Parts: sequence; structure tokens; C-alpha cells
Amino acid sequence: MHGTDQSQRLFAAVIEPLRTDLYRFALWLARDRQVAEDVVQETLLRAWRSLDSLKDEQAAKHWLLTIARREHARLFERKRHETVNLDDLIAVESHMLASEDHRPDDEVHTVRRAILKLDEEYREPLVLQVMMGYTTEEIATHMNLNQGAVLTRLFRARNRLRAQLGLNVDAEDSE
Repeated sequence: MHGTDQSQRLFAAVIEPLRTDLYRFALWLARDRQVAEDVVQETLLRAWRSLDSLKDEQAAKHWLLTIARREHARLFERKRHETVNLDDLIAVESHMLASEDHRPDDEVHTVRRAILKLDEEYREPLVLQVMMGYTTEEIATHMNLNQGAVLTRLFRARNRLRAQLGLNVDAEDSE
């Protein structure tokens, strides 16, 4: 077991620098700033409590993102959310995620809005790869899938994005 001072140093040196990536991941999962902040706080609390289970500091990012994904899932086990109009929700959330210059015709705004429309099974691996820099092998481990399944989900996610953006889509996957 880590001593308190050693635990504090480990947490400050390894876990704290990952807070921004953790928040970004939680925001993409939750699509709501307040929920993402709650997920991050719960994740950091659980990480502190189980810091002894982190055997490899190099695996800290994956470890934290796994905790965050589980925390996000727990929210839905504990709460019954109000039903809202999905179009309204996407419009509000995409505005929150938009860049400082959030003109309606802004390409970043358009792509982010399209990503938010993806089913979670496609959105999560895409975000892990594009925003978090994960390899397909790391995504497979993180999501408990084989690499072929990850590659398929990434392929479909990109095709769905292309379709939403009015770009060319392979005929094979234009569901």
C-alpha cells in the first residue's frame, strides 16, 4: 500500500496531469458540461481510493478513462433522466462544444455536431482515436473488443460522418 505522502506525490505527478484529457473524454461521453464535471470528480475520487491498484504508471490514462466510462454508465443506473427533444439537445450541446468562433457555417462546429449525432458505439472509438491519440490496439483493450471490431466501428463512424456532412460514402456501409 502506498503511504499517504507517496500516494499524494503519485496522484499529483501521474493522475492530475491527465485531468484535461479525462474531462474531454467525459464531455464527449456525456455531451453535457455539468455531467462531465461530475464524472471527472467521481473518477478522480475513485482513482484516489484505488490508487494502489495502479500497477503501471504508463497505464494511468487508460485506467482513468476506464473508470470514467464506468462512472458515466453508473449515472444511468442511478438516475432516470427527463426525456428531451434530441434535436434541441444536440443544438445546445454542440454550441457548448463549439470553438470560440462558432458561426453556424464553421466547419469545426459542423463536424462536432455530426460527431455528437453518432451512436455511442461509433462515437467513443472515434473520439479515443482522434482526440485522445489511442491506437486501434489501445481502443480494443479499452473497450474490451478485438481490433477487427474497432476497425469496423471506426470505418462505420467515418462513413456516417461523411454521410451527415454530404461527402462521398462507400456504398457498402451507407445504412
